[in-house]
Amino acid sequence: MVLNLTSIKKSYQTNEGTIPVLNGISLTLLAGETLALRGESGSGKSTLLHIAGALELPDTGSVKIAGNDISKMDDTGRATVRRRDIAIIFQQFNLIPSLTVASNINFQAKLSGPVDKTKVEKIVSSLGLSDQMGKYPETLSGGQQQRVAIARALVSEPKLLLADEPTGNLDERSSLAVLEQMLKLVAETDTALMVVTHSQNVAARMDKQVQLVGGKLT
Repeated sequence: MVLNLTSIKKSYQTNEGTIPVLNGISLTLLAGETLALRGESGSGKSTLLHIAGALELPDTGSVKIAGNDISKMDDTGRATVRRRDIAIIFQQFNLIPSLTVASNINFQAKLSGPVDKTKVEKIVSSLGLSDQMGKYPETLSGGQQQRVAIARALVSEPKLLLADEPTGNLDERSSLAVLEQMLKLVAETDTALMVVTHSQNVAARMDKQVQLVGGKLT
């Protein structure tokens, strides 16, 4: 089991008082399994994604990633799990503008340990980026930048891949092309994938779909 969330609760303190966001969330994700997380804006999808990615801690509940209970770890321990086992694809890509495509991809790979150049080349080729490696992010289209973000995430061979609206900035044609390429690579590497999405088309391509409503999954 790659991801196991048990009875997750999370609230935030504001000037108006305590605002509950997640109220007893439990879910599991196996190696090679894909899951779509849907819900209205403000329903807590990003909060749940951040907790699953060891970026935030829940108020109560257990978060286990690849068998490691991160809710019992200190900051250093959680950082190690993030670097070794997790990759996140953000909606805004978050590429480093001063680095070439190649350097963006290799930067992430080196953080995770020794780089398997053959696997990197395979992922780059699969995503149609072989001719773009010397370019800078600002010279690429939105679809190309998203492919770079996906390649950067997958070269580290994560056990868990989290994607926040990974095709939200793309047109329908580019969205479907990028999605198919990502799913193919995820299947080949037996990576567990959780996608936050508003798109029914994207959600329909996942093994499982869950809806976040009122702090609970339906």
